[in-house]
Amino acid sequence: MYPYPLCRFAAFGSRLGRRLLTGLAVAALLWVSPPSTQLAEASSHREAPAITRTPKVDGTDFYMFRSTEAGRADYVTIIACYQPLQDPYGGPNYFDMDPDALYEIHVDNNGDAKEDITFQFRFQTVLRDLALDIGAPGATKRISVPLRNIGPFSEADTSALNVEQSYTVNIVRGDRRTGTAQRLTQLDGTPSFVKPSDHIGTKSIPDYATYASAYKYDMQIPGCPTPGRVFVGQRKDPFVVNLGETFDLINTNPLGPENAEQDDLADKNVTCFCLEIPIACLTNGDDVIGAWTTASVRQARVLNPEPNAEKKTAIHGGAWTQVSRLAMPLVNEVVIGLKDKDRFNRSHPSGDAQFLDYVTHPSLPELIEVLFPVSAPDLFPRQDLVDVFLLGVTGLNRPASPTPSEMLRLNTATAPVAQGSQNRLGVIGGDTAGYPNGRRLGDDIVDISLRVVMGVLLGAGDAPNGQLAYTDGAFLDDTPFDATFPYVRDPIPGSPN
Repeated sequence: MYPYPLCRFAAFGSRLGRRLLTGLAVAALLWVSPPSTQLAEASSHREAPAITRTPKVDGTDFYMFRSTEAGRADYVTIIACYQPLQDPYGGPNYFDMDPDALYEIHVDNNGDAKEDITFQFRFQTVLRDLALDIGAPGATKRISVPLRNIGPFSEADTSALNVEQSYTVNIVRGDRRTGTAQRLTQLDGTPSFVKPSDHIGTKSIPDYATYASAYKYDMQIPGCPTPGRVFVGQRKDPFVVNLGETFDLINTNPLGPENAEQDDLADKNVTCFCLEIPIACLTNGDDVIGAWTTASVRQARVLNPEPNAEKKTAIHGGAWTQVSRLAMPLVNEVVIGLKDKDRFNRSHPSGDAQFLDYVTHPSLPELIEVLFPVSAPDLFPRQDLVDVFLLGVTGLNRPASPTPSEMLRLNTATAPVAQGSQNRLGVIGGDTAGYPNGRRLGDDIVDISLRVVMGVLLGAGDAPNGQLAYTDGAFLDDTPFDATFPYVRDPIPGSPN
């Protein structure tokens, strides 16, 4: 329910009245829009019309922070999550990654809005075609089973597992397509890594924590004298948001309390690409790095009318075409206009000038003012948002020579704050190791972003209600996460008992 009756809006003047009419028109347009274009996403879960058709390449969240595990402060942890809204019981095929896609994490270490280092992930799927002898003795037939597994399995014995995915990781220095590519390997030289099965249930995988930890690898990085670590697998979705009410025209009280609403992702899983890289192997004369994740598919696809295990369902060809892009949270959800959401997903940071008006003249504060008796900031252009989203904040995480571009920026010289002592509001809460100086798992970016967009960084003259404690009501801090790499908790099992 709306916490304020609509009749109270009349008291806030003609400017607000005009915005109310505009907001109701916007609401009407959203109501008649087809389902694929309605704003019904989380951080970057289903954030653009086109990506809803290809969930395997839909980036959901992106994190980057100095590692907080004991003895690992000289490393940066980067986590890119894909495939939103995974129901734990979503069998029998569950949530493999796409072997025909290219998943990438890009790092800019000189502020020019172009990737200098790229980590490329490609997946391979092996069908073991487990079969059973069916029929009377002496007249049996060998029949392929329809399920992912035919018995319990563990890290020590996966013979009952019917499908397994592995992946390779390349590091590319320079342009992602024309730069120098080299393969990352396990310490013994093995050129690929195994992705653990999704959490089918406790009968199939009795000890998932032990099973999944076997697929956390130390890896050799060419050109880097110190090994890093990698893990790719299903995790409990780390993002917390009051999703339904937030996108139902903020059908909650945005002024609190901060923990009165449900986390609509509490029962969802996601697949995360987790890297831990030595800081010295990422920086290049400047402590500040920027990063983002993308997914690409081939430009053309021809469907196979008679697919089987030997013949793919489609033939893919042509150049790699980017279809997903993610760095700072909530940008494509509540900053970029609906007509440009697909364009943003296909764009590169070096071309972000085309989206500048969405940052300097944001629509979200105006819509919030329409719906609630609070005043949106009256300062335009919004240089505070340009600093946060496009340049980095001076003295915090701005590169020496920044090119305006949207990416997650981290000052690697900022000391990490131990888990358990982090402030959930990051920098605006007095914790300079948190968002927007990178992003940690426990940074409540919904509350932070609401407060920033409503003017917490501005003076009272420009943002009279900028110091209010805006919230979606779904509370997040650093307590729900592990203290060691990959930090994101094990997934919810499809069958808990």
